[in-house]
Amino acid sequence: MLSDGDDDLSPTARLGLAAAVAFATLGPPNYRPHTEFGQNAEHALAFVLVGAAFGLAYTRNRLLTALIGVAMAGLVELLQFWAPGRHARLMDFLVDALAACVGLAAASALDWAITRSRLRPSQ
Repeated sequence: MLSDGDDDLSPTARLGLAAAVAFATLGPPNYRPHTEFGQNAEHALAFVLVGAAFGLAYTRNRLLTALIGVAMAGLVELLQFWAPGRHARLMDFLVDALAACVGLAAASALDWAITRSRLRPSQ
């Protein structure tokens, strides 16, 4: 099992990823990346990546990590009330929060599989 902060992704990279997602959500709309997949898919991908990055790094208390991820999604959405040209939507929050939890779950599953493979005796 990975210990907290003991992974290949540096804390600076994790925070940089979270900051990039916050900027894309709160910054001027023309600076936000746009894809053919649509806004919900873009939100989901961003928050899955953030959830996975933090889920791989902070393994001691996964529930707390998930709660912080959901809180971050809510905070970023609420801050849009004060961001010119932006709008806060419940659907965006739901997509972001669920996607962060999916990323955390994927990180947890990966961590479990790695730990389990290390415990198996060599054949």
